[in-house]
Amino acid sequence: MPSSVGDLLNDLTQQFAGVSDSPRLDAEVLLGFVLAQTKTWLYTWPERELCESQLVSLQALVARRLQGEPIAHLTGQRDFWSLELEVTPDTLIPRPETELLVEIVLALLSDRQAEKMSLLDMGTGTGAIALALASERPAWQIDGVDRIAAAVELAERNRRRLNIPNATFLQSDWFSCLRNRRFHLIVSNPPYIDCEDVHLNQGDVRFEPRSALVADEQGLADIQHIVREAPGYLLAQGWLLFEHGYRQGDAVRRLLIERGFSHVETRCDLAGLERATFGCWTGG
Repeated sequence: MPSSVGDLLNDLTQQFAGVSDSPRLDAEVLLGFVLAQTKTWLYTWPERELCESQLVSLQALVARRLQGEPIAHLTGQRDFWSLELEVTPDTLIPRPETELLVEIVLALLSDRQAEKMSLLDMGTGTGAIALALASERPAWQIDGVDRIAAAVELAERNRRRLNIPNATFLQSDWFSCLRNRRFHLIVSNPPYIDCEDVHLNQGDVRFEPRSALVADEQGLADIQHIVREAPGYLLAQGWLLFEHGYRQGDAVRRLLIERGFSHVETRCDLAGLERATFGCWTGG
């Protein structure tokens, strides 16, 4: 393995080409992590040499990456929205397409940003969605729930480290610990992958908890449960919003309409794939 920054970037990019869709980015992230330096620094000082201990640390991380282990697990962090979040194997790794949920919420409630709104993030994981919303809207109160205790603890660590006071995290199996609570909006990125989906054996998801990925009923079981129960926890004119699989838009729209939601709409992600569907509860 070479020892200069510039040569390492090129060497690692070639090594990662067979295991990653973004080999250059992986090289930049791992090298920057070992050196505790920014991407700009790496390209400003390509002639800098790594010391022996840094090379040993880098080699260990590279070996794990070549086995397919996600970059976020190697560094213990992932950027989401404007936040740097701690990540562990107990939860899903926050993904860029999930930022679409944050954008939709901010747009749906754009005229109420200064009000004391109450929002719920279901299956919060790292706390990514809840913390992104809370950071953007200090007047809102965001509650995040997850049935996994380790996920709740992780979300709370992220909240404390980011010093975001208007988010709270609670262990709850969906709505089980939320009796008598009502919200202006409920957002969720629930498990929505079918257990037979071939993508479960590819890429980063091989290292993520199946319980956070897979649902029965061809991936729709948890969405069905939330749609059925959500009206009991929504205020009148409250919104319910999901991330879902790119082939599930029609099914999720149908579920919402059949349950009595109005203004049902699906939005596409940056790849043009149907990714998020929402509806308004007018039943009171």
